[in-house]
Amino acid sequence: MKLDIRGWMAAALVSLGAASPLAHAQPAGVTIGLTLSTTGPGASLGIPERNAFELLPDTLGGLPVRYVVLDDATDPGAASRNARRLVQEHRVDAIVGSSTTPATLAVTAVAAESGTLQIALSPFRPAPEVFDWVLSLPQSIPVMSSALFDDMKAHGVKTLGFIGFADSYGEVWLNDVRPRAKEAGIELVAVERYARTDSSVTAQTLKLAATRPDAVLVVASGTPGALPMVALRDRGYAGRIYQTHGVANNDFLRVAGKSAEGAVIPAGALLVAEQLPAAHPSKEAAGSFVRRYEARHGAGSRDLFAGYAWDAYLILDEAVPMAARKARPGTAEFRTALRDAVMATRGLAASHGVINVAPEAHSAYGEDGRVLVTVEEGKWKLMP
Repeated sequence: MKLDIRGWMAAALVSLGAASPLAHAQPAGVTIGLTLSTTGPGASLGIPERNAFELLPDTLGGLPVRYVVLDDATDPGAASRNARRLVQEHRVDAIVGSSTTPATLAVTAVAAESGTLQIALSPFRPAPEVFDWVLSLPQSIPVMSSALFDDMKAHGVKTLGFIGFADSYGEVWLNDVRPRAKEAGIELVAVERYARTDSSVTAQTLKLAATRPDAVLVVASGTPGALPMVALRDRGYAGRIYQTHGVANNDFLRVAGKSAEGAVIPAGALLVAEQLPAAHPSKEAAGSFVRRYEARHGAGSRDLFAGYAWDAYLILDEAVPMAARKARPGTAEFRTALRDAVMATRGLAASHGVINVAPEAHSAYGEDGRVLVTVEEGKWKLMP
């Protein structure tokens, strides 16, 4: 955008749910509300997402746009209150957020109840009662999990240990892993859970190590995902370690240090934009976003969650003109038309890959929206 929002960030975060002055900086037009986890355990996800909105123009689909940015502190209750404030006080045309699965789930009920499109920035499958109003932008669990299990089979993994967040993100992954492991002939020998705010997982990793699994899958997001991996390596575990796309950012590499070496992670294209082959359909889109983001925030600052926020903008930028031909922004008719246009998105090259919204899953990315990466000498490397 054409204004410097760095000055309002501190003020926006002084109290939970405080709206930023950005909400009043633009003329009337389309209004987009954001509830992001810019403080709390999910801050390493929410801050890059907020940063991506610094890069946006003053228009959306050719219309003036007003963004209302709220912090939910990684708290589902706060995320729900933010969503209601966005709908009732600011009369938003769509909601973007939140940054973690539990906070995102808290927003869905408000989105469906109010007939307001929600573009989620964390992976989950919407429940039937909210299905029509929610798009999960990040790659779905099955899309990412299948890539990991393909790698496991290729490397002869026969036994697998699981340690994940003790919340909805960990649960949806575990529900996917159990049948997928059975189908692949891989025995799930241990399942351990931990909280996002835990400072130690010693007991869990001792139990994992005792089962001597060929590989361990860590299901977490942000820097807390480093905790089990550091603990396992400190105790001499030498097997293959898999992580989810929830940790694919450079802040995670900083915290994980040498323990991250060799970890295998499914990710969006932007993480390794320069390493993509020339024929990759999102090479230009991913590279363009990386250059913009790193020009503002420094070399190596690229982040998958910033990319999700950027891709939400790309989807809305394409959908808004179609909705505006049917109704005026700020009306229920416009919100419905915008929802319909977003759900019809096809062939949109974005920073993570090509977006083809799947109506049956309300998910943005299929297999062409993922790559497998590993960590080599402290850097992300595209796997063949």
